Amino acid sequence: MSLEFNEKGKYFTDIISKAAVPAIIQTTTHRIEGFVHIRMDGRLKDELDRNESFLAVTNAKVFKTDGTLLLETDFLSVSRTQIVWVVPSEDTPNSGDNK
Repeated sequence: MSLEFNEKGKYFTDIISKAAVPAIIQTTTHRIEGFVHIRMDGRLKDELDRNESFLAVTNAKVFKTDGTLLLETDFLSVSRTQIVWVVPSEDTPNSGDNK
């Protein structure tokens, strides 16, 4: 990690502060629930529009099409080409219900 200070005492670092947003991600074959990390003054849409091949998801739960839990993991990298839709899970009326 690099940390630099200017003459006014402002510091600069290569660490980017992000906020964890709970989200539901539908891929072409699975539904994923977990946290997508967005820049502090950004939106979920901004993170999805980034020119990167994969979207990082933490505390991920992967569900089969029939709703059964397939996998739980601390980190999952999702290919953006496989994403059909994404919604912040706090915006869904039944978030937290058993699927």
